[in-house]
Amino acid sequence: IMINTKIYKSIYVLAEQLLEADSKKDQQAFDALYAQLKDLCIENEKSEKDHPEQWETLADFTEDLEEALVIYEKALGKATAINSKDHMASIAFSMAELQNELGQKDAAIKSLQNAKISANKIEDREFKVEIDQLLAKLLAE
Repeated sequence: IMINTKIYKSIYVLAEQLLEADSKKDQQAFDALYAQLKDLCIENEKSEKDHPEQWETLADFTEDLEEALVIYEKALGKATAINSKDHMASIAFSMAELQNELGQKDAAIKSLQNAKISANKIEDREFKVEIDQLLAKLLAE
């Protein structure tokens, strides 16, 4: 399922504005933009416009790591439902990074193994190397 172009553009614009607010350390603007993005996700969830991309983007900008993991989990479910290997791999990788940061090493390894399986079918070689490197690092610890 392809993401609706209009939604993709609005997510992309919000993501750029969030990055800008973050780089300027403008918490007020960041919070307002984050709320807009969250509203967009919730609004689209009950429609055919729902897509893992918007949830993954929301999780990327969620400052509370535990909450971000919950949102990534939701995004992963949506990516799995439409069998989008790109999204499944990138979401699982992001989850692994957070899990590792939160000291959940076993969960991080499992996420990376899932990311590796999903990434099998995608073109991005550099990303595959990134997955392998982090997995090797965690398994060696």
